[in-house]
Amino acid sequence: MTLLLKKARIIDPDKPLHGQTRDILVRHGQIAEVAEDIDAPAETVIDEPGLQVAPGFVETFADAGEPGTEFRETLDSAAAAAAAGGCTHLFVGPNTVPVRHNRPTVEAILQRTFPSPVRIHAIGAVTRDTLGKELAEMHDMRAAGAIAFSDGQAPIQQADILVKALQFVKAFDGIIIQLADDGSLAPHGLMHEGVISTQLGLLGRPALAETLTVSRAIRICAYTGSRLHLTGITLASSVEEIWQAQANGVDVTGAVTPHHLMFCDEDLSDYDTHLKVNPPLRSRAERDVLLQAVKAGQVDMVSAHHLPQHLDHKQCEFEYARPGIAGIQTLFPSLRQLGLEMDLIVRLLSQRPRRTFGLPDPGVLPGSPADLVLLLPDDSFTLTAGMVRSRSANNPLIGRPLKGQVFGTILGDRWETFQ
Repeated sequence: MTLLLKKARIIDPDKPLHGQTRDILVRHGQIAEVAEDIDAPAETVIDEPGLQVAPGFVETFADAGEPGTEFRETLDSAAAAAAAGGCTHLFVGPNTVPVRHNRPTVEAILQRTFPSPVRIHAIGAVTRDTLGKELAEMHDMRAAGAIAFSDGQAPIQQADILVKALQFVKAFDGIIIQLADDGSLAPHGLMHEGVISTQLGLLGRPALAETLTVSRAIRICAYTGSRLHLTGITLASSVEEIWQAQANGVDVTGAVTPHHLMFCDEDLSDYDTHLKVNPPLRSRAERDVLLQAVKAGQVDMVSAHHLPQHLDHKQCEFEYARPGIAGIQTLFPSLRQLGLEMDLIVRLLSQRPRRTFGLPDPGVLPGSPADLVLLLPDDSFTLTAGMVRSRSANNPLIGRPLKGQVFGTILGDRWETFQ
């Protein structure tokens, strides 16, 4: 494949060509040339007004459904949705059937061959069957290619297990991903505990479930001297605690989701099950402060927390609806809709995840492997159900006007377009 991008603005912070408008020639999966004007034969020429190019995005906490619940999602459909969201790397969680907790289950994902617009990375379980009781075979999973370890949607609740897990992965410089949620506090809670939950007559879950988890996990991480990533952060106080820990030399990072930046508990006034998530949407005040923390550069990264659910599990009473948003396809437009600048978006979705999880960050430079996303940051559109590439359509942004489109992705010798 030979692909020529004409007059594309490069968004690659801290790299030599950042902010420059250049022609980019991609040949045989590599950036062959970057110059002001390239006149070379190419199979495909893209000359799109307003086009910007950046290192491909990385989604670090997705549920692909396969194996076991392919009716919700498959690796193929998850990869298609991820690419349409601008991702070239996709981390798939361990909450499958069977649970991905040993070498064969990791190999089954990584050795599966199908034409994919993204590179799929397996997250191995920390404990057997994600039950939080006995450590899984993390060393073998790492040898098989697991990118990180997490119990995913069933985060580790016992301190002693988290201590042992962090001590174990330290031997091979592994990293644990922990959802910031203490399941023992109001385990049957349906939304954020506050005025709105009282008005709606729904059992609430306190913010304390997050603050306890974050505080404990950071202290355990400091004690073990290992590496920890806290995902699903919803409180500015959690961001501040992670920030302070980093300043004190603790190897901990944090991620927030787009839906916790866009919505709050007030948006549940009509019992919209598409907004039922875990951790729950917080108050308007908490949401606004969290967004300001992101804009101030105090948050390490943003993750879609892609969790597709079948229609039957969303079109039901709020009490019985399953939590989750299939939001990976709207990852980029969500952040543009919130007013984030392009430099910050690329840091949050590409550079910092790559640095944290040890993925290559070759940049938009001659001689680098092609690992790129093509963006139209100022284009507006309305997402329709027919545009959704996931098998599930539990996305509250369907039917809403959005700003910022993904034009395409380039990964090696594979080129995808979404226009």
